[in-house]
Amino acid sequence: MPKSLSLSAKLFRTGAALLIVALTSIGLTLWVTWQLEGGAASVNEAGRMRMQTWRLSSAVQAGLPASDVAALVSQFDQSLALLKAGDASRPLFVPWDDEVRQQFADVEALWRTQREHWVGGEPFSDAQTLRAAGEFVDAIDALVLSIERQLSQLTAVLNLFQFLMMGLAILGSVVMLYTGYLYVIYPLSHLRAGLREVETGHFGTRIHVESQDEFGQVAAGFNRMASTLQSLYEGLESKVASKTQRIEAQRVRLEALYEVSAFLAQANSISELSRGFAQRVRTVMGAEAVAVRWSDEASQRYLMLATDCFPDDMAEHERSLVSGACACGNLQPDARIRVIPIHGHDDAPLRHCAKAGYENLVSVPVRLQQRLMGEINLFYRHEVTLSVDEKELLDALASHLASALEGLRAAALEREAAVSEERALLASELHDSIAQSLAFLKIQAQLLRTAIQKQQDTQVQTRLDELDHGLRESINDVRELLLHFRTRANAEEIEPALQETLQKFRHQTGLVTHFHVEGDGLPLPSDVQVQVLHIVQEALSNVRKHAQAQQVSLDVIKGARWRFLVRDDGLGFDPDHRSDETHVGLKIMRERAERIAADVDVVARPGHGTRVTLTLPPHPVAAASVHNGQRMAAIRSALPIPPIPVETVA
Repeated sequence: MPKSLSLSAKLFRTGAALLIVALTSIGLTLWVTWQLEGGAASVNEAGRMRMQTWRLSSAVQAGLPASDVAALVSQFDQSLALLKAGDASRPLFVPWDDEVRQQFADVEALWRTQREHWVGGEPFSDAQTLRAAGEFVDAIDALVLSIERQLSQLTAVLNLFQFLMMGLAILGSVVMLYTGYLYVIYPLSHLRAGLREVETGHFGTRIHVESQDEFGQVAAGFNRMASTLQSLYEGLESKVASKTQRIEAQRVRLEALYEVSAFLAQANSISELSRGFAQRVRTVMGAEAVAVRWSDEASQRYLMLATDCFPDDMAEHERSLVSGACACGNLQPDARIRVIPIHGHDDAPLRHCAKAGYENLVSVPVRLQQRLMGEINLFYRHEVTLSVDEKELLDALASHLASALEGLRAAALEREAAVSEERALLASELHDSIAQSLAFLKIQAQLLRTAIQKQQDTQVQTRLDELDHGLRESINDVRELLLHFRTRANAEEIEPALQETLQKFRHQTGLVTHFHVEGDGLPLPSDVQVQVLHIVQEALSNVRKHAQAQQVSLDVIKGARWRFLVRDDGLGFDPDHRSDETHVGLKIMRERAERIAADVDVVARPGHGTRVTLTLPPHPVAAASVHNGQRMAAIRSALPIPPIPVETVA
């Protein structure tokens, strides 16, 4: 078969050829069987004619009526006609050949001769009748014998066809087995052998393609697969080495990024942070020198923040660099990392770099939240090309530097704001307590001077008593103020600070104190704790000054809305006729409560003590944090150079 045929076409052709041979054999066998069956029927019909001959002879000898004899003659005529014409429905037909035709012609001729005597002719004698019947039977026997000889030949042919069919069946089986082996088993064995070779690592194994059928296509695909595996395997070591080198480079970059990040997180000053950052970046990137520059708000001037291995004369000359005066410090808002070649001495913006022997400059913008804050310059004395990974590393390092410097600046501003807050708080305390006492003492001193001038002894003694009482109150106020400022809130819970406050109050006044806490609630922010602590201290101060109580209790109810209750069993007061000092104390507490959006409720009756209730909102936040943020923004905008964190706060 042609090699271009597919496997299905080959199998179809083989099967079709075997089917045609089998159908032909079956058809020939059926035809011979048909001939034998028809010949056997003709032999039976010829034997029936012998019986009819003897019946006709017996009827004539017996002298039967002419009609009976005529009926027997008619039956004989019908038998001859049936043998001559045949009957396909039975089937019945004579296997004609020359001998059979001659014998049948002799029978017909003899019948025509004798029929005249059997039907209305001159009758035979008995001896003639028997002789005529015997002659006719002998002729019929000769016809039957010729038919039987023909049938024996057909039987031999049938047996031959049967043997041939048996041989064809064996041959067909052999052909099918050979075809299956040639077109299926043999290619599969080659494929299996090739697969075994590939499994053992012999990727150079190839299968000879002998045809273009399905197995030929599979063999071609196997060869392509083996070729691909061979090329992949041959280049695997180089690829693994390249991948390992790339992974190692990434590990080194990540390690460098982690080291720089850890250093930036631990640095405590700008100089330490910037110098350490410059040293580490130069080592990581393999540069000959590094300069870190910081820009002002308008990006018009760049300040040299730190250098490493940078020439001293260049560092001194470029300590403050105007934007656009050099390739350094010439960034646009959308600037990216650039490699700037340094060509020669004649180029004025780059002449300092060229004189120092640098050939390439890498400019790395420093951004924080899309705001350009500065620039990192790396200097090289050779050609340099940055990969994508190296650019990403430089971007990450620059971002970490910006975040670290911003963190230092924010911490410094926060410390400054905290000092300012403490000073404002101290001034408020002095104004609300000691300043008023001093003003009262000043008035009493003037009244004392007037009484002395008028020589009013009683008034002099009264004013002296008032001055003595006022001085004691001022001393107590100073002592209480010192105690309050020494008490600090806890980062997690406010209860220890409240207990410390009650202990100091008990030590100062000698009164009996009770402290009770109930409920569960989220911890308060530290700035809220400070305001709560000062409100409680002010309430206790009012008890000391005005209540004349025997015992004081502080109840803390923790929940979604915290509540603090300060109760005493003192004199109480009439809310409609409060004294100036009481009014000032309540005003101070309410002002502090407003800072954290809390409510202060004061319930008092003359002779039944006083109860002060402080109720916090569900999520208290000190307003001071907002004021501090605004203050920090104002300070940042007022700085003439970029907001670099200060190292100390005066």
